[in-house]
Amino acid sequence: MDIKDKLEELERRNAEAMLGGGRERIEKQHAAGKLTARERIAQLMDEGSFEELDRFVMHRCVDFAMEEKKIPGDGVVTGFGKIHGRLVYVFAQDFTVFGGSLSEAYASKVCKVMDLAMKMGAPIIGLNDSGGARIQEGVLSLGGYADIFLRNTLASGVVPQISAILGPCAGGAVYSPAITDFIVMVKDTSYMFVTGPDVIRTVTHEKVSMEELGGAMTHNAISGVAHFAAADDRECMALVRELLSFLPSNNLEDPPLRSTDDPPDRTDERLNALVPINPNLPYDIKELIQLVADDGYFFEVQAHFAKNLVVGFARLAGRPVGVVANQPAHLAGTLDINASLKGARFVRFCDAFNLPLITFEDVPGFLPGTTQEYGGIIKHGAKLLFAFAEATVPKITVITRKAYGGAYCVMASKHIRTDMNFAYPAAEIAVMGPEGAVNILYRRELQQAKDAEKFRVRKVEEFRERFASPYIAAERGYIDEVIEPRQTRPKLIRALEMASTKRDKNPAKKHGNIPL
Repeated sequence: MDIKDKLEELERRNAEAMLGGGRERIEKQHAAGKLTARERIAQLMDEGSFEELDRFVMHRCVDFAMEEKKIPGDGVVTGFGKIHGRLVYVFAQDFTVFGGSLSEAYASKVCKVMDLAMKMGAPIIGLNDSGGARIQEGVLSLGGYADIFLRNTLASGVVPQISAILGPCAGGAVYSPAITDFIVMVKDTSYMFVTGPDVIRTVTHEKVSMEELGGAMTHNAISGVAHFAAADDRECMALVRELLSFLPSNNLEDPPLRSTDDPPDRTDERLNALVPINPNLPYDIKELIQLVADDGYFFEVQAHFAKNLVVGFARLAGRPVGVVANQPAHLAGTLDINASLKGARFVRFCDAFNLPLITFEDVPGFLPGTTQEYGGIIKHGAKLLFAFAEATVPKITVITRKAYGGAYCVMASKHIRTDMNFAYPAAEIAVMGPEGAVNILYRRELQQAKDAEKFRVRKVEEFRERFASPYIAAERGYIDEVIEPRQTRPKLIRALEMASTKRDKNPAKKHGNIPL
């Protein structure tokens, strides 16, 4: 056999591996509205940059006649390439091969690229489309999952980890994506659950469809497990690329700068009229964020979940930042259990990956009610407090209107090591709103007054001026500057420049005990 024969054999083997489960199964995948593993990678990576690893790996199972069913690659495509010119590692589960089920050999391929990603300091992207553990391999398959879970945990906070759910993801398989930083799901073709509808029907007699139980919008709007919902595979890959444009490759790097023609000293008169003076009137905080951000662009995270708190990424003078903002247009911007969880997770991600935190605060307090108290709002609210207090990245807060009670403390107040705290002139910072305070402080006088309502109105205004004014907090240094709203963008950019060399650290310890 000469070199020509050897090259022909290589070509034949490559062609066989590239076909995965064969043309019939590929057509089935397309008929279901899904791309194949390799098609997804082609959409995700910079053109021509993907280098595949372990293309010829096959399982070693000999039970259930599996030795007669061997396909190169064994149901997962792994390798490395570039996104926006930066190194990333990827594994893409191939549903056309054994339903994408995970074997011992398959898991070893995934573990290899995860280990490489940690060594090289590059993001890990998992494209999930799998029927779960390969039953024929028993505990070897389960052990493979656990090997992956361990690496997810060790990589957490070291390199960004992104999971795209592009088909089924059930049972133990859901825990790898759950540990990663962001989950993107595709509407109508993807689902996640620990136990499926049939098991639920048997055990609890509940009837539920797969879409209702674990579809993209279920996990985006109700459970909060997922962060984004895409219309199809192509949109999903584009969304992952866009997300990565804000993130550093690892925890030792700064986020990537991007040039912009948006002037850093740009002011916007619309901001002076955006926030109503009346504290009971709503407005859209996202409009404020867009007026301040470079080119009006805000990349929102978990847009469908806990809408009373808005989180996401923006750029200021080309520098990526994490934004956390109360949303007065939903539940008056109060903090509840879901908002606290959403905010805490996002804040900790930004702190782990050197993204400065910009907080826009308009919060009347925590949402009252037995549902919240029984659900543990004390514990869950403390997670958001813990996250902000623990964060050592540059932190800048703008109080746009209300900042009442414990919620004032939680939302990146000066007292938990926030570097710059601004307030608008109409901001109210107090233990509680003026109306509630007057009802308590002047209860007896209100009962005795001839015109109680007139007395109440006068006392409310007095309280607002004497105790809730931003200048009271500014006198104490809790507010660094009271600013004109139109100046928000230049003020934030200058503060970011000032804090760009920040060095802060927490006391030496193994890790804190966040109130889980």
